[in-house]
Amino acid sequence: MAQPGKVILAGTVAKGLLAEVTEGLSKLNSKPKLVGFLANEDPAAKVYADFSAKTCVENGFEFDLRKVAKEDIEDAILAANVDDSVHGIIVYYPIFPRASRQDQYIQQLVGLDKDVEGLSHKYIFNMYQNIRFLDPPTNKQKSILPCTPLAVVKVLEYLQVYHTALPYGNRLFGRTITVINRSEVVGRPLAALLANDGAKVYSVDIDGVQLFTRGKGIKNHKHEVHEQEGWTVKECLPLSDVVISGVPGNSYKIDTDLIRDGATCINFSSEKNFDATTVKEHAAFYVPAIGKVTISVLLRNLLRLVQNQEENKTKAS
Repeated sequence: MAQPGKVILAGTVAKGLLAEVTEGLSKLNSKPKLVGFLANEDPAAKVYADFSAKTCVENGFEFDLRKVAKEDIEDAILAANVDDSVHGIIVYYPIFPRASRQDQYIQQLVGLDKDVEGLSHKYIFNMYQNIRFLDPPTNKQKSILPCTPLAVVKVLEYLQVYHTALPYGNRLFGRTITVINRSEVVGRPLAALLANDGAKVYSVDIDGVQLFTRGKGIKNHKHEVHEQEGWTVKECLPLSDVVISGVPGNSYKIDTDLIRDGATCINFSSEKNFDATTVKEHAAFYVPAIGKVTISVLLRNLLRLVQNQEENKTKAS
């Protein structure tokens, strides 16, 4: 007997995003240029750099990969910030040891108008505070969001988890979502984005469970965080319409028997956190990877930066 769950591949979701990017590009007079800085020997960073270069060129963008020494990365970024031929900047991390926190400093060197990854303080502040535009009250320039969390959002939109009949910003009202991973890079921003869109989000990490929510009836403008004392992932999964996991390493596996029937399951780790066979016995939809959606969001962010740059030029003239 066939399993009820359906596997959704990232490439299928990415097609719609790339079509949107192609339409936007057709309205520009020149090809936007993305500059990537690689200042490490990390194999995963090299793979991501090569993949982003390939996808950029295939979809009508220019891409310039610049390999620089660690000690030169600051000057290289600052030079690109003032180079009018550069429209977007991406830096492939890690560069420095995590304990030094130097990479956090490097993230803040990228100019706001060229930060394709949405890691500048202004963008992070807006994301957590649920501020969606850079130019209120005009609201023509959307704030840039981090690529991987936004890719998960786009997958959920594709799967119609978002209620399109509800007002923009409230379209996850009534949804309960578990996010397994609370890293500052992906897990925490993702929980905040989903909660700001109206969901009740259980954020699970090694040190416990936190509830991200805009309160009863989503009356609050932005999410609040509450500790769920004594909770583990076992309490969260049976309550969840959506389960999203990104635990690194191949030793972590979700107990799929805890997943409610008809749920949506998404894996954003390079390792598979779900058993590919048993998850389909419960999940209506299973997305085993989101890499192609993430790179499509990167291009979408680059296009948005260019549009914002053009809008600022118009205001200045």
